Amino acid sequence: MTVRFGFTTVLPPYAGAEQQEAVVARYAEILVSLGGSRREMADYDDPAPLVFLIATGGTERALLGLHARRQASFPGEPVLLVTHPGNNSLPAALEVLARLQQDGARGRIVHLRDADDERGISGLREALHDVQVRGALRTARVGLVGAPSDWLVASSPPSAVVREVWGPEVVAIGMDELKSAMAAADATGVKARASALEREAVGRAEPLAEDLSAASRVNEGLRAVVARHALTAVTVRCFDLVVEDATSGCFALSDLTDSGVIAGCEGDLVSTVTMLWANLVLGAIPWMANPADIDESDDILTLAHCTVPRSLVETYRLRSHFESGLGVGIQGMLSLGPVTLLRLGGSMLDQLWLAEGEVASCGDAENLCRTQVHIALSRGDVRDLLAAPLGNHIVMVRGHHADRLASWRETML
Repeated sequence: MTVRFGFTTVLPPYAGAEQQEAVVARYAEILVSLGGSRREMADYDDPAPLVFLIATGGTERALLGLHARRQASFPGEPVLLVTHPGNNSLPAALEVLARLQQDGARGRIVHLRDADDERGISGLREALHDVQVRGALRTARVGLVGAPSDWLVASSPPSAVVREVWGPEVVAIGMDELKSAMAAADATGVKARASALEREAVGRAEPLAEDLSAASRVNEGLRAVVARHALTAVTVRCFDLVVEDATSGCFALSDLTDSGVIAGCEGDLVSTVTMLWANLVLGAIPWMANPADIDESDDILTLAHCTVPRSLVETYRLRSHFESGLGVGIQGMLSLGPVTLLRLGGSMLDQLWLAEGEVASCGDAENLCRTQVHIALSRGDVRDLLAAPLGNHIVMVRGHHADRLASWRETML
């Protein structure tokens, strides 16, 4: 996907115009071919990512000034420097980025060796995407419907911390608003969602037809709340629905995530922000689950939850919500293959646990939440979770992406 961005050619004060253009002409052409357009300082209020193409050495002071001007409009935005092999372009970038890092700024140098440097061009695309994701997080709105569940004693950061560190605005929404939206849900829409949910399932155990209808009503109601508040993501104190309404949010959260609105359980802001971040960086559908069992000898982690995005599973059965025996839970069977596990944490949400592994098998134990997977780790250590846990709930995405996520975090936060 092409990312719209701007670029400024950084030139020394002593070079003539023709000489300046000759130095960087072919590299400017590369940037234009990737979706870039030239920007003057007067255009630095444009929110699209900005790249500084360093023509030659001797541009260090000029570049610091340009960066300061950009920061006036977008404070904290990482700097992207593009360099080439000639005219001391790379040494100038190294000096500037070193200075900016001394001042607490973040940034990345992308070195283009020539017009056919696929590695460099790929790195530039990735860097542009990363800045775009950072911008998307800072314009995101995450709905917190009800308070976080009482047991999330390490996973309930203040909204101000979420905003300051990761960017999203947290929108507090009462459970009463969700319940009013459920009561007003269109009967035709409720019936259609319930029919689709059962039609695509391979079986139904505990839930009755009225349970499917109630779960679909939660889905319709929550969608109305998401639309009303223009939410990017949402997390719900869903156990209140179980206790007070004898239904569950499992279907709604699964369906919303599959439709592009990241949805988390239990009012867990930490996991919801984690899922949103992973989804934006990787374009992958995330799953939030409990770490239910650990096999230290074989480095195997079992994850389980009563909801899962249906796009992640090969088949699913309709079950009740495990802890209560009420409502509708989803027992999905995931295909085997590579996955990445991640968890944010810490009082300032500045800690990250990353691991990679393979889905080795799925489970159907009756004493765990309905969807269960056993993951054999190939990178990372399950003992870390016991020695220095960041809290309950782990997020899983398909594929091996630990390096990609770590790189984003190191440069963009």
